[in-house]
Amino acid sequence: MPFYPRREFTLSFELFPPKTPAGEEAMYASVAELMAFGPDVITCTYGAGGSTRDKTLEITEQVKRRFGVRVASHLTCVGSTVEQLRNYLFEAKARGIDNIVALRGDPPKGEVSFKPVEGGLRYASELVQLVKREFPSFGLAVAGYPETHQEAVNPQTDLENLQRKVAAGGDVVITQLFYDNADFFRFRDACNAMGITAPIVPGILPVTNLSQIQRITSLCKACLPQHFVDDLSQRDDPQWQFERGIAYAAKQVQELIDAGVPGIHFYVLNKSQATGAVLRGVKRPAAS
Repeated sequence: MPFYPRREFTLSFELFPPKTPAGEEAMYASVAELMAFGPDVITCTYGAGGSTRDKTLEITEQVKRRFGVRVASHLTCVGSTVEQLRNYLFEAKARGIDNIVALRGDPPKGEVSFKPVEGGLRYASELVQLVKREFPSFGLAVAGYPETHQEAVNPQTDLENLQRKVAAGGDVVITQLFYDNADFFRFRDACNAMGITAPIVPGILPVTNLSQIQRITSLCKACLPQHFVDDLSQRDDPQWQFERGIAYAAKQVQELIDAGVPGIHFYVLNKSQATGAVLRGVKRPAAS
């Protein structure tokens, strides 16, 4: 089954496993509010080295059970043998998880390059092949990088890696966050030129706090346009920065929708206010 339903425009939200019971309760409350926007899929990340394995499965299972929405578990190659990955996939299937977001994953903390464990996988494309071959009922998403993956030798190599992931069975490409739509459009055009035909869904993280987003973008090497930083810097006021960030995200999302993207994937950070405000400020294509 494909990752997203077959429709003109899809919407998905990404969660992460909270560290406390209070955080978990707040996350489910946010999901309840976000359900008003009719998401097609809700995804949950998978901690570094599989550190949240059980919690990721629990959250995806509970979200599907409580809200009746399709769900996806992230899965990385980091720190896992093929047998451990296979066991995770068996459990995800048993719990009714619909989809997998297949990722290589970042190197463990303190290491500068990715090294597979003995009996593990080196590339996300190999993980896609494993899922497609042994668990074909899962929908499969893979990651794309409008500004090029930080470890890629060059943009062409990065695109070739993406092409391998899609050829191996990736249904859809979900991009890393970005803040200049020109980067996305260049990436989309380059994918088309490479013959990558999978839908490319932009990943959006609305800015609500300048210092927070500067930390996040520094980790994933995404660029914040200087004019946007200058605007947010006008006032050291949380409400001001929230409102300016939402206005920017709404404009960014509307431009993407008007340019015919097949959907939007929101990194919601387990909160509903920012994503809800953006979605209320844009005009989405009618459901089909």
